[in-house]
Amino acid sequence: MTLFDQISEDIKKAMLAKDKVALDALRGVKKEFLEAKTAKGGDGELHDDQAIRCMQKLCKQRKESAEMYAAAGRNELAEEELAQMRVIEQYLPKQLSEDELVDRLKNIISELGAQGPKDMGKVMGTATKALAGLADGKIISAKVKELLNN
Repeated sequence: MTLFDQISEDIKKAMLAKDKVALDALRGVKKEFLEAKTAKGGDGELHDDQAIRCMQKLCKQRKESAEMYAAAGRNELAEEELAQMRVIEQYLPKQLSEDELVDRLKNIISELGAQGPKDMGKVMGTATKALAGLADGKIISAKVKELLNN
């Protein structure tokens, strides 16, 4: 079952359970999936890797919105955004721990023979592809920079 099908099934379950938070979050995900499916240049299909990228984008948006709401003193709206983010995160692959990430990055650096900061672009290109969905791009970038500077 694809992620698209899984989300569609879970929307029905959320309706039956009258779970408003899950229903709102999953409807937002499905809307994003449908837009990605029909996007210009697409093949009309939504592959799971594309679906994961969409959900990561939605999680990031929810987190940023929650931070803005909290800064404005609108904690009830921030909590709602964070609750929706937690629902979406359940469908994403488990994120790597810091130690696992560093180990994988060290392997990539040694495979590429990277020597220092000048090789950052080469390492980042490989790392972002290899670790797609497993770690946030900003965290990957910071760790690569740290490892190459040592």
